[in-house]
Formats: sequence, structure tokens, C-alpha cells
Amino acid sequence: MKAYVFPGQGAQFPGMGKDLYEKSPLAKELFEKANDILGFRITDIMFDGTEEDLRQTKVTQPAIFLHSVLLAKTLENFQPEMVAGHSLGEFSALVANGALSFEDGLRLVSKRAQAMQKACEMEPSTMAAIVGLEDEIVEEVCASIDDVVVPANYNCPGQLVISGSFSGIDKACEAMTARGAKRALKLAVGGAFHSPLMKPAREELAAAIEATPFSTPVCPIYQNVNAAPTSDPIVIKQNLIAQLTAPVKWTQTAKNMIADGATLFTEIGPGKVLQGLIKKVDRNAEVAGVQSFE
Repeated sequence: MKAYVFPGQGAQFPGMGKDLYEKSPLAKELFEKANDILGFRITDIMFDGTEEDLRQTKVTQPAIFLHSVLLAKTLENFQPEMVAGHSLGEFSALVANGALSFEDGLRLVSKRAQAMQKACEMEPSTMAAIVGLEDEIVEEVCASIDDVVVPANYNCPGQLVISGSFSGIDKACEAMTARGAKRALKLAVGGAFHSPLMKPAREELAAAIEATPFSTPVCPIYQNVNAAPTSDPIVIKQNLIAQLTAPVKWTQTAKNMIADGATLFTEIGPGKVLQGLIKKVDRNAEVAGVQSFE
């Protein structure tokens, strides 16, 4: 079965999507529509901005969403049998499988980015990648710290990203190293995504998701919150809302998709992060990527 996966924040790069704009009339039309919806020319930042410009959450999230979705829309014979997206990528996946319209997807992503940025400013916080420890040990260490720090992204066996307050992350990194982690590396992110500190953003986004029409998709989406497939619009909405404060279960998602018959994973959008993670989950998984018009 053909599985398509969509990347999240961190995969952006300067110049992203420019070839699509220049070579595909459909992509150009949708990019211009996106500029109108967002109220600023995101294309200028994507095509000509610096890495620093692209790193602002309110730019990063719509930029990655646009790149992924427009690639999917310009692909010939795009017929997904199962989809998944990493964090923000879940929105790209839902537009690609027909659960959400392009316009509504972009509006929700923009709303999500702004709400997350606001939550980050209210409570300065961060994330760290823990490499070389079993998930159970990472969970145990997080639970033992008297500060906000939780597992946020189960990326692949031996790689778990944690999220929390600055002091919580500092204490956790020290404790992880003491428990034998190969690396405990703080990440250059705006805040503690997928943690209780995103509660204000979740409340804001929940209202927008509730007010947005979702359709029954053409194929199931394996969602971050529980790594399980669903085609039920009501369940999809609930899981999308829960996603902001819950961990991304990517390891479990890849395993479940493989168990359910995924034979080829194609990553659509910037970067190759998900292809690498899927290979670490299962060496025998076949992966491919589409990140340019060619």
C-alpha cells in the first residue's frame, strides 16, 4: 500500500517552493491565494527570505504546509491509501486526503502558529532531543523532575524529544546524561510544543477547529495522539485539538502503518527527516521523497 507522510516544523529551507511557483500554474494560483488569506506575502519570505526569517513560528508552519500540500496537488496519480503527518504535518496530510479544504487547512495552520507563538511568549520554554536511551527511561526521568518536563516526540527507537520549562529541561538533560544518554541536546525552538504549556494555544485552536467543516477523507489518517488510523471527521477533530498538548507518537505510527500493509512511504514536503526516522523504525521499510517540482 502507498503511504504518504508529511513533515513538521524544522524542515523549512530558504527558497522552498520557488520552483513550484515558477513551473506549475496551479501552484502559482494557490500560492497567491495563500498570500491573500494570510494577509502578507509569505511567498517572498519562502523564496527570498533568510533562515532566520523562516524560523518565526507564524511563518514556518504555513510555509511547510504550503510546500507539502502544493507538491501533493501537483503530483501526477496521487492516490494515497494511508497518510500521516508529524505534528504540523498532520494538517498537510488532512488536506492531501480530502478531509480539509486547502483554504480551511491554511487558516487553521495560521491560527495554530499564532496561538503557539503567543503561548511561547507567555511562558518561555524549550525542547531537547534525548538520544540513546530507551523510551521508558526517558519517561521515568521526566516524571521524577519537580518541574514541567514531558516526552513530546517519540521519533524513532532511541530518539525522544522532551518539552518543558527552561529549568525543567536543564534538570532533565543533566539527569538523562547521568542515566547514560549519548546526547541530551537543547533544540533551537520557540517553546515547549506538545506539552501542558501549550494549553492556552489548544483552547484557542479548539474553537477554530470546531467551527471548521471536515469531510470524510479518501483514506485513513494515522494521527499523532494515538498512532491509530481513522476516517471519522469527529474523531479527527478531537485528535487534532488534543495534539497540541500531547506527545507525537511517530515511532508507533510508522510501526502501525507497516503492520497495516504500507509498502512504500513517500515523504512530501521539505527535507528528508521522516524518511530517516521510518528507516530507523524498520530497516526494511521502503522510503522515497518529493520536495521539488522535478
